[in-house]
Order: sequence, then C-alpha cells, then structure tokens
Amino acid sequence: MAAGTRLEAMRRRVRLSRVAVWTVIAAGPIALCVAVASASTTVAAGPAAKPTAVRTATSVADPGGYAQVFVGAWLRSSANDETSAQAQLAHSMAPDVELPDPAADAQSAPGSVTAVRSAQRGASAWSVTVAAQYANGSVRYYAVPVASDSTGSSFTVTGAPGVVAGPARVEAPKSSYGASVPEGDLSSTVGQFLAAYLTGAGEVDRYLAPGVHLTAVSPAPYSAVAVREVSSVEEAAAAEPVPADGMTVRVLASVEARDATGRWPLAYELTLKARSGRWEVAALRSGSAQAGGAR
Repeated sequence: MAAGTRLEAMRRRVRLSRVAVWTVIAAGPIALCVAVASASTTVAAGPAAKPTAVRTATSVADPGGYAQVFVGAWLRSSANDETSAQAQLAHSMAPDVELPDPAADAQSAPGSVTAVRSAQRGASAWSVTVAAQYANGSVRYYAVPVASDSTGSSFTVTGAPGVVAGPARVEAPKSSYGASVPEGDLSSTVGQFLAAYLTGAGEVDRYLAPGVHLTAVSPAPYSAVAVREVSSVEEAAAAEPVPADGMTVRVLASVEARDATGRWPLAYELTLKARSGRWEVAALRSGSAQAGGAR
C-alpha cells in the first residue's frame, strides 16, 4: 500500500509539471503580443531637434581713425624735438616708428589729414590709406600698417608709413534723370520748396504731401535760391497740366544758392506726388544724385 501511495504521488507531480510547461509555452506568444502592443502605445517620436544658430563675435572695428590721428601727429613732429606734444603723441601710438626730420624750409604741416581706405590683411592686421592735404592744394597718400587686439578696441601702428599712389577715379554711371522738366507747375513747386527749405522764405509744410514731415535747415544758410535745371526719371514729369492724383515722379533739381560769401551750386533729389491738381513733395532723398533711387 505504501508503494502504491508513492507511485500515485509521483504521477500527480508529473501531471502538474506537464501542465506548468504547457502553461508557460502557451503564455509566451501572448506575453510577446502584449509587450509589442504596449510598446506601440507608449513610444512616441519626439520632435526633430533644430540646430541652434551660434553667432561668433568677430572684430570688425576699423582703425582708420587711429591711423589718421597718427599720421597727423607724425607729419607735424620732428626728430629734433621729441619733447613736443605731436612727437610724444606719435611715439605713444607707434613706439617703434622713427620720427621724420624735416628741413628748416620744408613745406608746412598739412592742413587736413583724412583716412580714405581701410583694408584688413589678417585677423589683427590692417593697412590704412591716409590722405594729407596741404595749403597749396597738393595731396599725399600714406599707407599705414596697424595691428588690433582680439576685441578690436585697441590698436598700434606697427611700422613707418609708406607714400603710395592715391585711389583711382572711376567713371561715373550714367544719370537715371534723363527727362528734362520744362518750366511749369513741377519746376515751380521744386523752386519754392527749396527756397523755403534753405532760406526760410515761407513755410516748408505748405509744399509737403500729407503725412510727410520735413524741417527747414536752421539757421537758414542762404539768402536766395534759384533753380537752374530740373530733370526727372519719369517722362510724366514733363506733362502739363498736373496729372491725375497719385502720380509720383522723381526729380533732380540743380540750384544756385547765394549768401554773403558767394554763390554755391547745389543739387537735390526729390520725390513729388500729384494731388488735387498740384504737385507736393513726398520725400527729400539723400545720397548720390547719380543713383536715382530712394535711400
């Protein structure tokens, strides 16, 4: 009986083991499906990372003014008088540069010194062209080597100036103001506006289009202004009578201004607009009179 009992217990353990094995096998695919489904519902694609723009500060300070001051002091100093204010200034700006030794009857110091061109030769190296103008009308150009620090806030002249040829003159572009404006309402408006603008004769506002604000030159520099010529970009500027409202023209007015010291030829670029049978100034434009475009 004892042997029969043990045999029955062994059979039960075998049956239970088989059930457990089949349970695990059956549960395997189901668990896999559950895992896949769970992953598909919880994993979401994040937004694509956008590259961050990084701006680096580059030294672009122009040492033209520094070179201009140096050349002015250098030309006005002498090796025979290194204690003068000009000599000390030149030495402070260029410690390793020798001072000139002008003759007793040498040409006087320049009346004006102007930086006309700066060219960067490297990360911290520049070449500045400086013009020195003398009382007799002559101009001499100097190329000055200048070094800057990493921030572009400090400079030093690294070598003696060199006399160089001046900048070449380029051919001026053809003017876009090709239409001649005859005497009439347009030229009259231009003349009256510029007279008020430059001489204070009359109110500037009465010649302006709505919404336009211009202030007359103050104090008035001239006593009289006369129109010599008016030319326009648009052919419609020559039309008489005044075109329909909204017509806009761009003109170049050549005028002669007078004051107690003489007469002065001047030129102004203007934009005028037609309204209610009259021309009104819509803009006083600055810049090159040859360009013909709004600034």
